[in-house]
Amino acid sequence: MQLLSSCYLFKGLSESQFQRLSEITQEVWLQKGQFLMHEGKKAEELFVLKQGAVELLTRVNDDLVNENFELHLAILRNPGDCTGTSSLLEPYIYSLSARCFEDSELRVIKHTDLKHLMLADHELGCTLMKNLAQHLLDRLKETRQELKIHFKTLFKSSHH
Repeated sequence: MQLLSSCYLFKGLSESQFQRLSEITQEVWLQKGQFLMHEGKKAEELFVLKQGAVELLTRVNDDLVNENFELHLAILRNPGDCTGTSSLLEPYIYSLSARCFEDSELRVIKHTDLKHLMLADHELGCTLMKNLAQHLLDRLKETRQELKIHFKTLFKSSHH
């Protein structure tokens, strides 16, 4: 339960809510190079890292050279880091891919089990969705800041 309590998604849950959550959580070991999820595929599971490292990737289609490649976005390394939150939101399609960067131990929660738990305990459901909304808002702010830096750099280089 301590692992789940370190995940941003589950902040603020009660002891009994953590207990019910842990009952629907499965332990999984994956080897370096194995994929947890693929961008564009049906989002059926949420993943919480216990140990190891997971690389987040997105596909980029470069029409200029008629080539597709994977763009590295981040590496999850901290116990409690999670991915697969697309499994909580319609249309339930993964927005990125995740691959083990090294042998990893994860906790997996099937979205159907979590959805049933959220419907049975509305307070738990509201807490999860509030935490997810806050996380997405924080990511949006970070992305906006990165874009500002990128465009400042681009603007400066085009005017020199």
